[in-house]
Amino acid sequence: MTDPLRGGASIGILGGGQLGRMLSVAASRLGFKCHIFEPGAEPPAGQTALCVTTAPYDDREALIAFAKSVDVVTYEFENIPTAALDIIEEIVPIRPGREALRVSQDRLTEKTYLQELGLQVAPFADVTDLASMLQAVSEIGAPSILKTRRFGYDGKGQARLTSPEDAERALADMNGAPAVLEGFVDFSHEVSVIAARSSTGEVACFDPGENVHRNGILHTTTVPARLSASQRTDAVLISAKILNALDYVGVLGVELFVTPSGLIVNEIAPRVHNSGHWTQNGCAIDQFEQHIRAVAGWPLGDGTRHSDVTMENLIGDDMNRVPQIARELNAALHLYGKADVKPGRKMGHVNRITG
Repeated sequence: MTDPLRGGASIGILGGGQLGRMLSVAASRLGFKCHIFEPGAEPPAGQTALCVTTAPYDDREALIAFAKSVDVVTYEFENIPTAALDIIEEIVPIRPGREALRVSQDRLTEKTYLQELGLQVAPFADVTDLASMLQAVSEIGAPSILKTRRFGYDGKGQARLTSPEDAERALADMNGAPAVLEGFVDFSHEVSVIAARSSTGEVACFDPGENVHRNGILHTTTVPARLSASQRTDAVLISAKILNALDYVGVLGVELFVTPSGLIVNEIAPRVHNSGHWTQNGCAIDQFEQHIRAVAGWPLGDGTRHSDVTMENLIGDDMNRVPQIARELNAALHLYGKADVKPGRKMGHVNRITG
């Protein structure tokens, strides 16, 4: 355990999207400066951070200069090249640590890791070619879903199978990328837990939120979720088990399927999470401040929910509704400063206080 960061310290953030933006805002409230490292020009996080390095993740000199300019490094997405992390870690701590990235960057590794922890996951099988695909389908059956092992998000890198005859078509959709076939889970709904762990091992979880997706992208998260008291306890215990096993520092998103036979872990995300945006208006300490507190070596904050909230993502042309939403009572807009509106692009979200 290192000493907690003091006011004026600098936090480096790998990635300049909306999550980096909101992390930067939270850090500034606590008196910290943020330095964003992002390959793309004019990222959303650059509008709220003190400084931005615009360089690719294979630019060794830029990475070294970035690492030397900050006191700790965190990240807003998990698919950061390992070589970049190697360079940074020689100079400054990375929180959450490398083990969380290793596990979450590969779906096969993640599923295997969670299963070895004794947690329930969907049936899965490794797919590398047509022979392994046909074998996987014979074992798991259909309906099922084929997912790339790496770099998939928001419904990308996925192909659904409604019958075994879809196997070759689904495999072709992967374009040669290693994949995992996941069996169908008969679940009533999906929930997620935004969980945090400090450098001293303190664990705190926000209330589980209930998620609804459209076209593979999160549409809404509602709290409280439809869970019994025992299911709520199980969700928190599952999340804490993962945090402790990873020796995690920071905020982790854990997605769970609710089934008659218990909670099944869908996936984990080693970062602040879209389904946790409701905390910005439902709690005194939101997920972004909680993450900054953890990586800065501070005590975790009180994430107790004081209001019922429904978070709705604003995607693409939903931006046309912003003037109308701005007139709503008990609706808090959070826009990401993205200039170009594109189909499927997350442009912002709205948190509606419902109780």
